[in-house]
This record gives sequence, structure tokens and C-alpha cells, in this order.
Amino acid sequence: MKVPLIYDISSPGRKGVDMPALDVPAAELPPQEMRRADVPLPELSQLDVIRHFVKLSHLNYAIDTTMVPLGSCTMKYNPTLNEDTARLPGFTGTHPLQSEEAVQGNLFLMYQLQEWLQEIAGFAACSLQPAAGAHGEFTGILMMRKYHQMRGDTKRTKMLVPDSAHGTNPASSAMAGLHIVEIKSDDCGNIDVEAVRKQCDDTVFGMMITNPSTLGLFEPNLAQIAEVVHACGGLMYGDGANMNALLGIARPADLGFDVMHYNLHKTFSTPHGGGGPGCGPVACTAALAPYLPGPIAALDPQRSDDENGDYFKLVMPEHSIGRVKAFVGNFGVMVRAYTYIRVNGGSGLRDVAQYAVLNANYMRARLEGTFETACKGRMCMHEFVAIGHLPGSDVRALDISKRLMDYGFHPSTNYFPLIVPEALMIEPTETESKETLDAFVDALLKIAEEARTEPAKLHGAPFTTPVGRLDEVKAAKDLVLCCRPPALG
Repeated sequence: MKVPLIYDISSPGRKGVDMPALDVPAAELPPQEMRRADVPLPELSQLDVIRHFVKLSHLNYAIDTTMVPLGSCTMKYNPTLNEDTARLPGFTGTHPLQSEEAVQGNLFLMYQLQEWLQEIAGFAACSLQPAAGAHGEFTGILMMRKYHQMRGDTKRTKMLVPDSAHGTNPASSAMAGLHIVEIKSDDCGNIDVEAVRKQCDDTVFGMMITNPSTLGLFEPNLAQIAEVVHACGGLMYGDGANMNALLGIARPADLGFDVMHYNLHKTFSTPHGGGGPGCGPVACTAALAPYLPGPIAALDPQRSDDENGDYFKLVMPEHSIGRVKAFVGNFGVMVRAYTYIRVNGGSGLRDVAQYAVLNANYMRARLEGTFETACKGRMCMHEFVAIGHLPGSDVRALDISKRLMDYGFHPSTNYFPLIVPEALMIEPTETESKETLDAFVDALLKIAEEARTEPAKLHGAPFTTPVGRLDEVKAAKDLVLCCRPPALG
């Protein structure tokens, strides 16, 4: 559907809004020489404006309209109830500079969410302050750095990072001034324990691991790796991006991790995309708890009693790395995550992980024989990586993803992880029905047939979208971010 520029449907004299009466004293306009020239804004009726922007919204892919199988992103359905609770006046009407007495409900929610996140991952403490997953990751590394510094262990500057890692892992480490050592993985993304052992000395700062891995597989050598890293004085950092596969089944702290960030906007169901909103809480062992960023919500036993109930306050951990975000972080995301956990409960969160794993393996099994997977014959966790290059065809992963758009589906994650050539990383999440999973798989099977019989069609796809295939390199370098009338150039 082609939507005309809003300037194209402008007509002089049309008006879609009546300005309300002033509720502040009128002021003189600035002198003429300080004013801008008249801006040729479009003149439209209110109905035309509404229709224009609604049509634009329909051009977007969204979880409300279609499956978004982005591997490593967990684009699950976000229940409307979460939005209702986040918009309760008691939450939206508060301000972070209000007194503790006036925001006890907010502090209770934060405290309870911290306790739940600690329990889910098996850690002793948690801070909700980081604004996103990568921000939480950087925060966790700063905590690790302060831990080593407080022990006088300043020569530890070497961070071990698998070659299958998310790109934020080496980036966060480099931002903290660390030297990154890449650890090779096998074809299934499993980390080479001997390669880790060879790097382990008194300069090792720690190791970052995503579990399940970016190939959607549980790391079988995790306990052994943690033992090796801890033996040389290093710390284990857990990238919590894939916690959707572990809820109620495995706790990262029990697996050997010392600190981990969550992505509340992924695992615990908050809309995300376009840069936000996000929330990346950091949970850790008791040994790292003094270094958490603050303030964090805490129970005040001196002001709590049987008559008035619990009283909560904000505190700074003893050796805190300080604030990493204004005030307490993105509170609205915390409300949504609290609601999601409260509604599901412990057994419900376990169901989330089990259905996510079931859905991914169902799709993987249906595609076997047509699309090779990165680790053939091995069951995946919540996502899997298919090879987008079909034998005997010059069709590539990008062609398949573009053609998926013609079938009404958002493409899967392309070309990640980097260790898998022509990767198609697919994560259905737990919220998709069998009918939707089948429709997506059927589309992929039809595309595979087209790759054999009509490869040129795939090279030219998509055909049903407002624009066809773009020069993505040029688009990234020559951004067009606004719409201007011809008169403005």
C-alpha cells in the first residue's frame, strides 16, 4: 500500500484543529527579525490527518499484527494488562523527587521485583537501575572491575569472550578498558574448555557467556568452564538475553555465574524496538552485592511494624559503583515486568520456558530435510539457527528473508551468529499458536521450492511492500529521516 506524502493531500484553507483558549498570560511575539520565515505546513482536515497516520502505522510490522521471529530478540506478545497497570494513576502520577512516604507503593513494587529476579536466577542481590540489556551488561562489568580493584587485583585486564557472543559483549568490555580475548567455539557453538584453560592466568578479569548460546543451545561445558575461570581468580558474567528458555528450569547462579543482566523488555514482556523502552536489571552473588549501582529499594525494619505494615526506603550499597541512570531507572518497564511475573507465578514462568522450547523444536523438526540447521540432529532451546543457503541454488539467507515479507511475515534475524554462514536465526517464542508456527514453516517450505524453480523471484523480493529491495549499505550511510515538501528541497 503506497501512502502519499502528507503534503500531496494538502489543500489551502483546510483546518483540522481549533486551538484552545489561552490558560496563561498572552505574550508579545518576538521581533520580526528573530522570527523564522513562514513554514509551508500542510493544510488538512482532522479526518485526513488521522487516516494518513493510521495508514502509516499499518505499514509497520508489529507483534500485534504478525509473528516477529527475531532470534536473540524474544519478540513475544505483550499482554494489554501490563499496559493497564503501567498506566494506573498511582504510578503515572508520582515523581521521583517525592518523599519516600509518598511513594511507598512504588518502592514496594521495586523491592518485590528485585526479590523475584533474585529468586528466578538464584542470586543474592539485584539493582533495577540500568536502562537496557547492554547498559546492564556494562554495569555488571564495572561491578566486576570494582571487585578486583577493592582486592588490589589491578593487573586483571583480560576478558574472555566466545566467538559466538552478542556484539555487545566485547563492546562493553572494551568500554571498561579491558583487553578482549576471543575463545573459539565448535560448529555447535560449544566453547572449547581447553582454549579457556590456556588463557587462564592471574591476568584474567573474567569470562562472558550467553547461555543458551546464540545458536539456541545449552552450553554443555558450562560448569567446567566456570570452575576453570574461578580457579584462576576470574569472575563469570552471564548475558541474560536468553533467559526466556530457562525460567523456572535452571538458575544461572547455580550454573556458576557471578553476575548477570536481565532484559526485562524481552523475557518479561514489555514492548521494545526502535531503541526502547528498556530495562536491564543486574543480579549478582553476595560477594558482588556491595558494588551494585544504586539506589535500590530496601525494607526498613525500624519503620516497619505489624500495625502499619512494611516500610521501604532507597539505599546505596556500601561500595556502589554509583548511579548509572537518572533516579531509579525506567519505572514503567518495571511495572510491566512485575505484572507479568505476578500473573504467571512460578509455575506459569516455567510454562513460558517449556512452551518456548517446544515451539522452537517443533519448527526445527518440520524444517529438517529442507533447511540444514547449525547443529544437525541436536535439540535446540528457545531458538535455532537454520542455514539460508540451499544446496544447488544461488539463493542466500537475505533472499529468503526478503521473500518472507511477501508472505506477510517479519524476517528472522539474518547473518547472526557470525560463526554460522548464511544464518537464519529463528525464535518463535512461547506465545505463538501451532497454526501460526505452521503458517510460518509452510511459507519457508514454499520459498525453498521457489529457490529451486524460480530463484530470480527471490533475488527480486519483496514485491508486496511499499518499497522494494533497498541498497541497504547506501540506506545506512545516506539516511532520510524526515519528509519535506518539494519547496524545501
